[in-house]
Amino acid sequence: MKTPQTDAAIDPVRAPRPRAYPAPGERRFGRFNRLGAYTLIEREVIRFLKVYGQTIAAPVATAAMFLAVFTLAIGSRRADIEGLPFAAFLAPGLVMMTVIQNAFANTSSSVMIQKVQGNIVDTLMPPLSSGELVLGWAMGGVARGLVVALIGGLVLFPFVGVGLAAPHWALFFALAGSLMLGLLGLIAGIWAVKFDHMAAVTNFVVTPLSFLSGTFYTVADLPEPWRTLSHWNPIFYLIDGFRYGTTGVSDSSPWIGAGVIVVICAALWAAAWRMLESGYRLKS
Repeated sequence: MKTPQTDAAIDPVRAPRPRAYPAPGERRFGRFNRLGAYTLIEREVIRFLKVYGQTIAAPVATAAMFLAVFTLAIGSRRADIEGLPFAAFLAPGLVMMTVIQNAFANTSSSVMIQKVQGNIVDTLMPPLSSGELVLGWAMGGVARGLVVALIGGLVLFPFVGVGLAAPHWALFFALAGSLMLGLLGLIAGIWAVKFDHMAAVTNFVVTPLSFLSGTFYTVADLPEPWRTLSHWNPIFYLIDGFRYGTTGVSDSSPWIGAGVIVVICAALWAAAWRMLESGYRLKS
């Protein structure tokens, strides 16, 4: 008696092949979803470019008004600061303050608006890991911060005679400052339940730290204990480092500032990743 033969036995080429479905929890896009991360970054950049009058032009105009008011009001009566005219000392601090405030606003508003409107699921559902989500949101804040830094520098610096004494330091602190405040804005956006919470973080954390960071004065002139306390303000190192990159003058070593900012950025990245990984105030 002959055993019946299947088509596969007769013609192995026609044999049905099992479909390669991914195992549970296995990613189809490899270790890093480049397309997904790039798409999220692109969305965040387009979001603030569509309203450039509010997100770019207005902050630069505000910094220019600060510079004009302080220069006209007290600039002529203010002695040089570490060999720099007051306006030349003030301009880099104003640019950097604008950079960090806008980097924070970009990520915090993006997350907060999506949560309030109930469409944050559109960002959480695609095949993006927590690290890729952090990267996408944070790079949106970095992009806005760097654009504001570039335009602010082009507008303010020619009028006060400021250039780039150490371009690599100026670029590093503009990039690191945008990243640090972008991550902080991401954390605040995840934590906040309503816009009042976000306003509290902006008004009682970001703004005071920005104004008390040596933007309008040199920390070396402060009496103790305020001089020592100023060195515990991380934004001081951003302002001071960016000022060093543009004027060559600083209150502390840029290497110390760089080390402090790198450590803080790493801690904020880990915190943001953990919040997204656990679904804190994002998933119900």
